[in-house]
Amino acid sequence: MNALDVVLWVAAPYVALTVFVLGHVWRYRYDKFGWTTRSSQMYESRLLRIGSPLFHFGILVVLLGHIGGLVIPKSWTEAVGVSEEAYHVIAVALGTIAGVATLCGLAILIYRRRTVGPVFTATTRNDKLMYAMLAATIVLGLSATVMANIVGGGYDYRTTISPWFRSIFYFQPDPALMAGAPPLFQLHALSALLLFAIWPFTRLVHMLTAPVGYLTRPYVVYRSRDEQPTGTRAPRRGWEPSR
Repeated sequence: MNALDVVLWVAAPYVALTVFVLGHVWRYRYDKFGWTTRSSQMYESRLLRIGSPLFHFGILVVLLGHIGGLVIPKSWTEAVGVSEEAYHVIAVALGTIAGVATLCGLAILIYRRRTVGPVFTATTRNDKLMYAMLAATIVLGLSATVMANIVGGGYDYRTTISPWFRSIFYFQPDPALMAGAPPLFQLHALSALLLFAIWPFTRLVHMLTAPVGYLTRPYVVYRSRDEQPTGTRAPRRGWEPSR
């Protein structure tokens, strides 16, 4: 293990996580009105109806797969009766399908953003950086899965990358585990760290937002254009006159 391994697999993860957390806090405090996806559906919807579900459902499966593979220890899945061979087949099959769907959806969204005039005009440099980092991370992850587990003889990342990932959150990082991983997996991890570092400053913040407030917000009051004075007729049931 050398100094570069310490920088890449100890310092860089903590820097990325710190920026990710503090960046969201800063963005929420000082840019609440910018906390949005800046939807462009009003400009074009045909390509959006295809690309958006492909990307979002695909990335959801990819995210769940990463949680299962990185967070849940190998011993836990074996304890509930899932053999290593069965886990490997399921993970590779679902991961490949979800990765391809995500990449296709992202490609359609990028094509739409580049070819539809009003959408392209509304695209910022920040958006271009975000799309580039998303594409790089997805391509590297999919390539690592295919090259190691389909083309190659297989690679059990749950004995190296997963323990390294968990060691970061235990505050006992072990860079040696990641230093021995295949180069594509290393590049995928580094691109993911960069993506998390820029995350709070892009439209990706909408992933951490849920419209919970809509469950308790008061009803929207609609005012009638009728010029008739209030009180000349009984209001409809369930409505109160606005004064």
